[in-house]
Amino acid sequence: MINKFLLKEFGAKIRELRAERNLSQEQLSFITGFHRTYIGMIERGERNISLTNIAVFAKAFEMDISELVNFNNQKSKLSYQDYEFKADS
Repeated sequence: MINKFLLKEFGAKIRELRAERNLSQEQLSFITGFHRTYIGMIERGERNISLTNIAVFAKAFEMDISELVNFNNQKSKLSYQDYEFKADS
C-alpha cells in the first residue's frame, strides 16, 4: 500500500533531522513531550500521526510544517498522485 510509504518517508525525515542535530530519541522526547517509543514508532513508519503532532515536530526542528512534509529533497519518487484514498480500494 502506497500510503505506508508516506509514513515511512515522514519517519525517515524525522530520523534524519534528529540525527543532523545529534539528538537521541530520548532528547527529542524531552523537547517534544512525546514518549521515546512513540518517536521510534514514527521513525519506523508505524504511526500515522496527527497534524497537531506534525506541528510539534516542526517547532522542535525550528521549521515550517510545509518544510517538514516536503520530501522533494529525499530519494522519494512519490507524488500526490500515488497516494490512495479509501474510496480507491
